[in-house]
Amino acid sequence: MAAKKKAKNAHELRKEALQAIQKLVRLIESDANGYCTCVTCGVTKQWNKGMQGGHFIPKKASKYWALEIDNIHPQCAYCNQYAMPFGIAAHKYTIYMQKLYGNEVVDQMLADIKKPQKLCPADYRDMIENFNERIDRQLERIGQ
Repeated sequence: MAAKKKAKNAHELRKEALQAIQKLVRLIESDANGYCTCVTCGVTKQWNKGMQGGHFIPKKASKYWALEIDNIHPQCAYCNQYAMPFGIAAHKYTIYMQKLYGNEVVDQMLADIKKPQKLCPADYRDMIENFNERIDRQLERIGQ
């Protein structure tokens, strides 16, 4: 008899949802050949080679914004991992967001950093399913 598979807890599902939405953003913002551009330094690379889904409002700063697609955009690994924490890319990301959404929206996002969000495992499972369906459509769009 096969062992029963242990259900993933909310923390594990959140991590999976974060990975899926970051992948989805890179695919949505890629061209027909699968290349996307870092919003902070402008380098262009294939969506799955050195590119990440960078958060304007960091994941650890806001549970609410961590899984909101408007908060996540393609960044090269260097900008996302090294330049953002030290402020080098953060200013450029802010300018990008202001151009894309306008100052009022960005100000509201920043005001809502501490907005509470309590998600249960079913919420994360629904998100993951939705993200994965959209990922499949994007992969088809770019021929992968």
